[in-house]
Amino acid sequence: MISNKQLYFQNLAHTIDTPLAIEIERAEGMYMYGPNGEEYLDLLGGISVSNLGHQNPQVVEATKAQIDKHMHLMVYGEFIQSPQVKLAKKLTEMLGHHFESVYFGSSGAEANDGALKLAKRTTGRGKIVAFKNAYHGSTQGVLSAMGDEYFKQAYRPLIPGFHFAEFNKEETLSLIDHNTAAVIVEPVQGEAGYRTPENNFLQKIRQKCNDTGTLLIFDEIQTGFGRTGHLFAFQKYGVVPDIITMAKGLGGGMPIGAFAAAKEVMDNFKNNPILGHITTFGGHPVSSAAALASAEIISEKLDSFHIKAKEELFRKLLVHPNIKKVHGAGMMLCVELSSFEEVQFAMDYCIEKRLIIDWFLFNNYSLRISPPLIINEDQIRWASSVILEALDAFNKTH
Repeated sequence: MISNKQLYFQNLAHTIDTPLAIEIERAEGMYMYGPNGEEYLDLLGGISVSNLGHQNPQVVEATKAQIDKHMHLMVYGEFIQSPQVKLAKKLTEMLGHHFESVYFGSSGAEANDGALKLAKRTTGRGKIVAFKNAYHGSTQGVLSAMGDEYFKQAYRPLIPGFHFAEFNKEETLSLIDHNTAAVIVEPVQGEAGYRTPENNFLQKIRQKCNDTGTLLIFDEIQTGFGRTGHLFAFQKYGVVPDIITMAKGLGGGMPIGAFAAAKEVMDNFKNNPILGHITTFGGHPVSSAAALASAEIISEKLDSFHIKAKEELFRKLLVHPNIKKVHGAGMMLCVELSSFEEVQFAMDYCIEKRLIIDWFLFNNYSLRISPPLIINEDQIRWASSVILEALDAFNKTH
């Protein structure tokens, strides 16, 4: 009989020659389990998705309850569906400020695409400023906003009008002018290796946008829902964008994306043309039910996750001659090494020891740590010890 692994390589599309190819049968809390009961500690959380861990009971219960009522009914926005409207209300409460209106999609890339369309429609301008080493998704639209040419060059021509500043370099903000519809930025750059803003950089972007009538879009797809220790990173850094995009941790493990703005801004989708943004499965009722349960837990219990203390423990433990620096924010940490060879060795070693870890698209000399927020002290200590063992093993064999 053909195995799942054979089918995986035979019939599933792949985008890399060497996928991890670990077979997972079930998951719970901080752990994933193979078909023979192999137990893996998850230090990635699906890349900042499973903020409450795997199979959170309240999220699972909400999902099952919604399935018993109904699944897809109609394209987004035409019917009144309780999970959608309750989730929208909850998000506006969590976001505060002017974020009265939420548009639901199916993914982060879709959310960013919609946010960029909204900025162009609202301002009547066509120029977009993004950042080098930024990642906003891989669809044709937001690929144009990606700040790395290697991943873009094979798909040109892309959408024109994108210009790229450098994160934390104030002098490059001169790109923002009165022709700019929007600046799109991750408050913590994800695939660059969890680069945090320095010298009030986000405040300086905000001021430049204010001066030029430009809309500021924060891509909080990785940073949202408690990952930095705040509900959203804009709250941590004290800078309020005009539009905010969300996904990943929003769904509690289910696929969903969203962007939020002031109602007067979002209402621009209603005319010239009507149906200015359309999606079939956006805000799917089952995903919305899961997201609502997840959002309620995170907003109520975030302080009890002690994100700052966990970050400090990782930083305290991850000290080694091979580690140049540990940087990031909250449970978004980057362990900087010297080479991809070292990263690959450490990843292979950790996975052999049943610790799931990964690297970054635009920073292949660093290890990524983005576990579920529920990780505990013992798990942090064990994971850190395995990483240090991996680096010792590398030194012995190289």
